[in-house]
Amino acid sequence: MMIFKRFAAALVMILIAGMALAQSQYQVRPGDTLVIEVLEDTSLNRATVVLPDGRISFPFAGTIPVAGRSVSEIQAMIAEGIAVNFANRPNVFVSVQPGQRAASTGPATIDVYFMGEVNAPGAKPLPRGTTVLQALAQSGGLTRFAADKRIQLRRTNPTTGQQSITEIDYRALSDGAVMNDFTLVDGDVILVPERRLFE
Repeated sequence: MMIFKRFAAALVMILIAGMALAQSQYQVRPGDTLVIEVLEDTSLNRATVVLPDGRISFPFAGTIPVAGRSVSEIQAMIAEGIAVNFANRPNVFVSVQPGQRAASTGPATIDVYFMGEVNAPGAKPLPRGTTVLQALAQSGGLTRFAADKRIQLRRTNPTTGQQSITEIDYRALSDGAVMNDFTLVDGDVILVPERRLFE
């Protein structure tokens, strides 16, 4: 019986060590949930979702680019960001709850975010391989106030945090122009600005 208890305890320790190693090597992605604990001030403890642009917001530290970084890197960044509010460098602990995209291999859908003058704004899961025009059709189309010549496709590189903006002339496409209809990737944002006066 004693041997069994020791074996069980050793097995639990191995599992915990393995999970800690996996967490330390895992690179955070948009959609993941970070559970953040500050030993010196529990009022700062929280769970926060990594936004599509790969960033999180944390009190006193502001906006932090976390996508593509390890848990230890994120802990150091948060500790550095809030250090001025403590007499000694605070102890920050971060654990990751992977989002559905990170946990599954080869997901069939991607998350695309619609903002501005679309009839159904918000996040939408779309089939992988969906193009901008197909996505706009699934968002309920444009409102009558949409600046349809200046639609923006915003894409953030999860590793560098750099955002690229591609402008799309929907009016020209709908009039039959032959233009590149971009294939969307996970985390893309389609922003439809409001039409200006006389536009």
